[in-house]
Amino acid sequence: MQTESQPDIDIIQSAIELLRRHIDWDKALQRQSDLDGYIARADFWDDQAEAQKIMREKNHLDQQIDAIRMLENGLGEHTELMELAEEENDAEMIAEAVTALQKLAEIAGKKQLESLLSGEADSNNCFIEIHPGAGGTEAQDWASMLLRMYSRWAESRGFKLETIEESDGEEAGIKSATLRVSGVNAYGWMKTESGVHRLVRISPYDSSARRHTSFASVWIYPEVDDNIDITVEEKDLRVDTYRSSGAGGQHVNTTDSAIRITHLPTNIVVQCQSDRSQHRNRATAMNMLKARLYELELQKREEAASDGNASKSEIGWGSQIRSYVLHPYQMVKDLRTNVETGNSQAVLDGDLDGFIEASLAARVGSTRN
Repeated sequence: MQTESQPDIDIIQSAIELLRRHIDWDKALQRQSDLDGYIARADFWDDQAEAQKIMREKNHLDQQIDAIRMLENGLGEHTELMELAEEENDAEMIAEAVTALQKLAEIAGKKQLESLLSGEADSNNCFIEIHPGAGGTEAQDWASMLLRMYSRWAESRGFKLETIEESDGEEAGIKSATLRVSGVNAYGWMKTESGVHRLVRISPYDSSARRHTSFASVWIYPEVDDNIDITVEEKDLRVDTYRSSGAGGQHVNTTDSAIRITHLPTNIVVQCQSDRSQHRNRATAMNMLKARLYELELQKREEAASDGNASKSEIGWGSQIRSYVLHPYQMVKDLRTNVETGNSQAVLDGDLDGFIEASLAARVGSTRN
């Protein structure tokens, strides 16, 4: 066997062993069989809520089992190809097998990281909230760039996006935006993106073409599902209605259908303008409020692992988690993990996996120390 491929083979084998232990392979197979039995019953859909809960569990378990089998099958095929190529002394086939094992090792690393998304709310959908810092148009434009960046990243992973609220800036950019991100482990993947993001560039809005530094905050919090009970007292709420604004806002309604809810004990504010119905907007806003309160509780329980508090800091110097420099050089650097790249445009186009994976690995490590 080619010695240059042995490290990749070791990585793949190690990942398979870890993934099997993580789901308790024999129990997982038995549970999969049990779930198949439930789903095959004629009365399965009589209780819609319970059926959907089982389907979510089944889909998640199927993905975990399929990932392990994919790695096992791939490792077997590629090592067989390598052995055959070496027997025939076929340099082209050897190179092909080496490349295939390298790619499979990369996939194994990502699957291993994904297996670490086992926090209480990691499997949930999530909300992403973006707000510009001080600086008017500059900061608002930066906030809209972040909105585009996260939208591109989420779409590349097959996540579904829904705009809950978006308010346009006076000249450009946005004053605020909230998206719902739906998909397997959406919160688990995105949770370490909470914090302040800093941009350095030549301002397109400065007639003197001077360099500007802008800040915007990103806050990620998990959507609350039916299994999580969050009680909110009406006496603790202030509910305001207003007219929808932002992209397409004038077409949403000409009445005050948008809803803003303030939770007085915590001063948490949520707002929704995605629907023509004030009633449905209020329901969505209440869902968001419960999600924020749940995230607050998670932070208390996982204080050592949580870096979401950065988003509560002043949006400015000293509280940022990542810097995006477009002038006088190109570099994006995460200040928590020191991961950096000179391809800033790719990052702004949604290429965030390297940063997210490094911060997740660091966070998991901090909870185990």
